[in-house]
Amino acid sequence: MKILSILLLAFGISFGAQAQYKKASLQASGLTCAMCSRATLESLQTLPFVDKIDTDLDNTTFILHFKPDAAVNIDAIKQKVEDAGFSVGKLVVTASFSDVKVQNDTHVPFAGSTLHFMHVKDQVLNGDKDITVIDKDFVSAKQFKKYATETSMSCYKTGVMADCCTPHDAKASKRIYHVTI
Repeated sequence: MKILSILLLAFGISFGAQAQYKKASLQASGLTCAMCSRATLESLQTLPFVDKIDTDLDNTTFILHFKPDAAVNIDAIKQKVEDAGFSVGKLVVTASFSDVKVQNDTHVPFAGSTLHFMHVKDQVLNGDKDITVIDKDFVSAKQFKKYATETSMSCYKTGVMADCCTPHDAKASKRIYHVTI
């Protein structure tokens, strides 16, 4: 009985300590009517990691609440918006951090993916923090060009790990998300 209790406690601690994305605020571009918003909402509702969605139609914003401990695919969110015929104007993800050290223009493994922090001060992240995805097709072309001048790493232009990303022993074709706080 003691062994079972210890195993359950250990499993609970390791399971609860995992990093995770909690929710996202998605602003869609190109929505002109209620039918456009409805089509986007219905497309987003098919994402398996989404628990519920709140809408702010005045600002064409969707608040996606993620299922606890679900693997969140940021590119799938973008794809669902595009499947509905629109584009992502802005995506801000709320993530739960625990002693995660970030520095400008560095890569950090997080929640099963790699985040490349740009335009940030050196800091240690704890608790829920909003991070903005600044990859191509998540920001305007003008913003993308602006951020591109702030890094010499080739992964920002391609969205996949390159030689600049090898310290984390990741495969060169692995997706990397560029974010700012």
